[in-house]
Amino acid sequence: MKLSTLIGIISAATLLTAGCTAEPEAADTVQAGAVTYDLSPGQQSRVRAAKVAAIAAEVPQAIRDRGTLVVTGPAGSVPPLRFYATDDRTVVGSEVDFATLVADILGLKLDIQVADWSQNFVRVDSGEVDAFISNVTVTEERKEKYDFATYRTDTVALEVPKDSTLTYTDRKSLAGKRIGIGAGTNQEQLLVSWNEKNVAEGLPPVDIAYYQQSTDYYLALASKRIDGYIGPNPAAVYHSATSDGKIIATFSGAGEQLQGEIAALTKKNNGLIGPIHKALQHAIADGSYQKVLDRWGLASEKVTESRINPPGLPKKPAA
Repeated sequence: MKLSTLIGIISAATLLTAGCTAEPEAADTVQAGAVTYDLSPGQQSRVRAAKVAAIAAEVPQAIRDRGTLVVTGPAGSVPPLRFYATDDRTVVGSEVDFATLVADILGLKLDIQVADWSQNFVRVDSGEVDAFISNVTVTEERKEKYDFATYRTDTVALEVPKDSTLTYTDRKSLAGKRIGIGAGTNQEQLLVSWNEKNVAEGLPPVDIAYYQQSTDYYLALASKRIDGYIGPNPAAVYHSATSDGKIIATFSGAGEQLQGEIAALTKKNNGLIGPIHKALQHAIADGSYQKVLDRWGLASEKVTESRINPPGLPKKPAA
């Protein structure tokens, strides 16, 4: 389900409750807290950057000859990361803006593509796309196949219905609860690990509910079919500000011992991660990076430098 469809459903439900049946069009801007989110396909306020010839010269020749940077990622229904604009066709969001800065600095035209989460890795493997830029967490397992250049800290949030009495102290707080999670994500890896530790300590298991689409788990949250959902903090901030949800805890996407990092992902040793890293460093230095953070309400996830292949979410110990 795309953004305007979701907004339309919520608006229609509100109108029906009030005795009306007309469904309004989705607005091109939404106020969530202190941030005004631009949901339009035009994105007139998108941050752009100038080409840096010295960095662009380091891009592999085949990509320079093609003239495009092909970037893949999923498209959810909730801002700010990567979502469909109000025309239900154009993919916009903070991750598109970061990819745009990189492409600009490398002197390339950005080609934004969409695939389901797991398929994005497959497309990088095959060489069909150049990079996967969409809230990808650095993990030790992924580093075996891919290179990373970081650009945000990775914070995940536990969102619950607004009238929920659930409180979070640590992983034990989730014992016996039904918690939603995105399949194939680092959040899943975290929750599974916490659950295993809980069970080993004699606590009731977490009832883990798996979802592929954000609209599915938000509907489950609204109907209280799940006690909570663990997902990316930026999306949870937006959703909780525009719905009947609330955030009761945030934590690192790499676990208790390490601050997780979000990064651009490329196929290992294909020569592209170096110039992407330098492009991100340049954007951080010239202030365009900060403008993207501010535009999408991501100031809390700021990094002061881009790093190549830093420590990531640890691999699950062998059985």
